[in-house]
Amino acid sequence: MSQGGPVIAVDGPAAAGKGTLARKLAEALDLPYLDTGLLYRAVARLVLDAGANPTDPAESFAHALVAEDTRRPDLRSPEVTQAASQVAAQPAVRAALVETQRRFAAARGGVLDGRDIGTAIFPNADVKLFITASPATRALRRFLQTGGDSTAPDAQEKLRVMEEALVARDAADAGRDTAPLCIAADAHVIETDTSDAQTVLAEALRITRERLATQAG
Repeated sequence: MSQGGPVIAVDGPAAAGKGTLARKLAEALDLPYLDTGLLYRAVARLVLDAGANPTDPAESFAHALVAEDTRRPDLRSPEVTQAASQVAAQPAVRAALVETQRRFAAARGGVLDGRDIGTAIFPNADVKLFITASPATRALRRFLQTGGDSTAPDAQEKLRVMEEALVARDAADAGRDTAPLCIAADAHVIETDTSDAQTVLAEALRITRERLATQAG
């Protein structure tokens, strides 16, 4: 065990299903849950609200972040999504938020989802899961999550644009110098293209419980 309880790292690209899984996993294991992506989105929102450029140094905004900032209803707009990727590429911003994430799990452990939990934030996490799916599958999920109608005449064009945006985001996340998106050597990879949420949860719980039982033994 690490911290005050087990730490479960759930990493993967956008719209792969890691957030849904991590929340349900936390409920099943009675552990705190943190969507770390919201931290970067909240910093990005602060930057935009201040009229600043997300590519400019944003460390001060990361240090000014409070819990209420992560509960705003306007953190998932396309503008914030793009800005979040830009501020997340800044080493100083990531450094400022590392301790925030580690403090979260200090008391009871937790389930944290993001892109560098198992590689940079908690390299010694008790369990590491990497959730992935094809860009096409992820684009369709994101499209439907944002209210898209798959039967609309322009649906295929919108899906194409969304898929291209996800591929570009993947490249940016994987190519950044600090804590790039990658699969930890000891992570369990779960592909979600052909599995529903309950099937993925069952597999994640099986892996997690086996891993924790092995450590306890």
